Amino acid sequence: MNDKGTKRNKKTLTFCTDFEKSIVINTFLRRRWRQVSSDEDWNIYWSNTLNCRNIFSHEIGYRLRDNQLINHFPNHYELVRKDLLARNINRYRKELERAGNPIAKKIHKTLNNGQKISRYVHLDFIPTTYILPSDYKLFIEEYRRNPQYTWILKPCGKSQGAGIFIINNLSKLKKWARESKKYFQHHLLRKDTYVISRYIHNPLLIGGKKFDLRIYVLVTSFRPLKAYMYKHGFCRVCSLKYRDAELENMFIHLTNVSVQKHGEEYNCYTGGKLSLNNLKLYLEGTRGQAVTKRLFEDIQWLIVHSLKSVASIMSNDRHCFECYGYDIIIDNNLKPWLIEVNASPSMTATTINDRILKSNLIDNILSVVLPPNGIPDARWNKVPNENALGDFERLIDEECLGKDDIEDSLEVF
Repeated sequence: MNDKGTKRNKKTLTFCTDFEKSIVINTFLRRRWRQVSSDEDWNIYWSNTLNCRNIFSHEIGYRLRDNQLINHFPNHYELVRKDLLARNINRYRKELERAGNPIAKKIHKTLNNGQKISRYVHLDFIPTTYILPSDYKLFIEEYRRNPQYTWILKPCGKSQGAGIFIINNLSKLKKWARESKKYFQHHLLRKDTYVISRYIHNPLLIGGKKFDLRIYVLVTSFRPLKAYMYKHGFCRVCSLKYRDAELENMFIHLTNVSVQKHGEEYNCYTGGKLSLNNLKLYLEGTRGQAVTKRLFEDIQWLIVHSLKSVASIMSNDRHCFECYGYDIIIDNNLKPWLIEVNASPSMTATTINDRILKSNLIDNILSVVLPPNGIPDARWNKVPNENALGDFERLIDEECLGKDDIEDSLEVF
């Protein structure tokens, strides 16, 4: 009788979504869930970030029930806004350094020109970054110390490659600053925040082309931290061969599909993508298994510590889970660099393989966040069994570790 009751409950489970994306909707429908509007009684809300923030705002005062889950944390922006990500990682490193934690160890060097530099040994996974306009003077000092560097400027509130440009000349930045100041004064608008980061000038290339990794990371809790990495990410490959001298040609430098699809050399059959498994095979064949294994361990390391950098300040509501899209660039020394984190990675398919990957991804997410009986329950301890993980691998689960184990695990993660 209980089994029949469970089956009845499963048939009446409901979902709503802000996206008219067949992959998201069809994944729920295959589970025999019923689609409803956000004003109706729903069990899972696959929302956009704005509507999620509205649900948790004090003005609206919406109170989620135990049988309701939503796919974002209220202040996800602490991880996914480019300026806040940089600030939080810098704060995290300094906190560990002040506490004398060995993973915040630094090395100090004196260059041939007499310049003294220092860098983190284990936590050097994000390019040197400044926030504009607040850090403009600090950036100028850095630029004058290292005039040979190239820099990439990105607006914090935009995505899909919009508003990005690359500079290796201070005059270009000053021209941008003057023009943007006039624009915002004329239109009586508040000036946008930008980040300017050291450009990875020596990226690892495939067929002479620049690429980055898109890796999916599911977080079900920040305190204790519970995170999982999807095994089937992909590489986004530029359509033109890499030439660092051509700074204004975005088809050479930006891997975003939203940019590349407008280029004449874009391959609509592959979508400009290479599977993560094929990348591993390529690296094992050209660089060896040992260094390839170490590379992906380093990638796991940077993901875990980026999450740890925001764990203490994230609103850890028990009704929430979130799948982040991590963008990572590998340099030709096989060192991974975290470029940015996306709160709403695209679930639109550009190829058949893309559709299969993303359909399986969403289905796997649901298997991990739902209790064994398949019915949403915010009171659940969020400890899925191995079968429920599917193609996710566990990055970290602090609840399964004792206090001493958590401290020891810092040596691993």
